Amino acid sequence: MTIVSLATLLALGRTTSRALVEAALERIADPKGEGSRTFLRVYAEEARAAADAQDLQRKAGYVASPIAGLPVSVKDLFDIRGETTLAGSKARRDAGTVARDDAPVVQRLRAAGAVIIGKTNMTEFAFSGVGINPHYGTPGNPWDRTRIPGGSSSGAAVSVADGQAALAIGTDTGGSVRIPAALCGLVGFKPTQHRITRDGTVPLSTTLDSVGPLGKSVACCAFADAIMTGRDLAPPIQADLTGLRFAVPRNSFLFDELDPEVAVGFERACTILSRAGTRVYDLTVPQLGQYAPINAKGGFSPPEAYAWHADLLARRGDDYDPRVRLRIARGAEMAAHDYVRLLEDRERFIALVDAQTESCDVLIAPTVAMIAPPIAAFADDAAFFKLNARILRNPSVVNFLDRCAITLPVSLPGEAPVGLMLIGRHNDDRRLLSIATGVEAALRDGLSA
Repeated sequence: MTIVSLATLLALGRTTSRALVEAALERIADPKGEGSRTFLRVYAEEARAAADAQDLQRKAGYVASPIAGLPVSVKDLFDIRGETTLAGSKARRDAGTVARDDAPVVQRLRAAGAVIIGKTNMTEFAFSGVGINPHYGTPGNPWDRTRIPGGSSSGAAVSVADGQAALAIGTDTGGSVRIPAALCGLVGFKPTQHRITRDGTVPLSTTLDSVGPLGKSVACCAFADAIMTGRDLAPPIQADLTGLRFAVPRNSFLFDELDPEVAVGFERACTILSRAGTRVYDLTVPQLGQYAPINAKGGFSPPEAYAWHADLLARRGDDYDPRVRLRIARGAEMAAHDYVRLLEDRERFIALVDAQTESCDVLIAPTVAMIAPPIAAFADDAAFFKLNARILRNPSVVNFLDRCAITLPVSLPGEAPVGLMLIGRHNDDRRLLSIATGVEAALRDGLSA
């Protein structure tokens, strides 16, 4: 159920926060489910106490926000006071570094009445879009448990899809919110980077890291975004889609090698949106072709990750996932002048793409070029890196452009989950959420017709 639906049930007295939390904990503990692979820590007693407190406040007439009393999961990158943040790794188990405070994002969620139910599993140190974790297991995709959930916020997506949380908070450096949301049939929102603080999180790339929510509706993500940014909690006004310009960069790499299911889902969504009154049209954006050459030496993530990991790698490198260790270690190979050139090239790239796309309201493209592959397909290192690159390809350009983006499910019941990505302008987050609310309504009507 969506946050709006759950909040309505709470307001009408048809359920309690304690009941919702107990149901979530039961799903997490179910030995036949994915809970043991979805969560690295579960705060059962703390969650029960927090739920009871929210029920008492509600009886007294105080409701802090639409998420008050609802179980919320947070990715294992966020600090929780008194704990070592593992970031999905064994290398930090004995680090001796204990968080003095909750990460600011967690503080804001608690202040809004969220019941933090646990910390979710992830790709170690957030360094892949696959979601496989050799240390703590890999939660199976809710559509097909033999397939990957997507990453790096793997447990975040499964926690929501499996009813273990009403909302999940993840991070997105190259698609790590949008990829698992798309592959698991959810909504995932990547904000313009600076809008949500990243203090109190283990970084991957300080240039590209963003904090974002995963939920079952655009409203779920909008409420979470408002809470984490400290903005107005009013839901976004549903945009009138009539006349809006949805540009499709069809001649760019974003449309190369699409799985048939993805191509069909995308075209179906375009048809629905056209019927809803939008102007869906092809737009040539040749500047996007510069993205791969600019990042040919690895981009920002390897050198920025290596700067943070160098000492830990020297001490505990054998405890890393070898595939993650390899990618981080490559960051030592980038020269300072190459890094400076990358910064300059990025600035020029953003300006060129912004100028070319100025006339449209949003860009639209498939979120991920493929449906979720089987976990077994990643056993071989060469296959892993090839598939990971293809999974990351479409969403990662948004982080490089520092734009906001949201993925919405566009599959019919029983089909493999496929995501439609709406890409907004830098700092145009609330307008994008408003447009996405309209798109969600049109897709709901169109897909059920």
